[in-house]
Amino acid sequence: MQVKVNDKVVLELNETQKKVIQNDIPSEVFESDMERRVNYILSHKYERCMKRLRQEWEPKLKKELPSIPSNDDEFAELVFARPNYKNRSQRELEAKIIQEEFLKGN
Repeated sequence: MQVKVNDKVVLELNETQKKVIQNDIPSEVFESDMERRVNYILSHKYERCMKRLRQEWEPKLKKELPSIPSNDDEFAELVFARPNYKNRSQRELEAKIIQEEFLKGN
């Protein structure tokens, strides 16, 4: 069994690993159960990230806009279009630069 993301194998269970899991999960539902679990993990990650995005940005947007979208995709796209939006990589790079400048000053 393989799990792929963008056609890249990110996890591959060999036959022994599958049998170990099937010790607890009936073999008749093994594949559908594995699909359900992968779906749950990614869906849960998305939901948690969306919750944090909303917690950070709803107060900011409510100060500037008369209304904000309740639809998650529309809300996210509104946030991403903001000139002051920075993703995790950008925030970490900024923090690293600030830290390096601070250390140079000491």
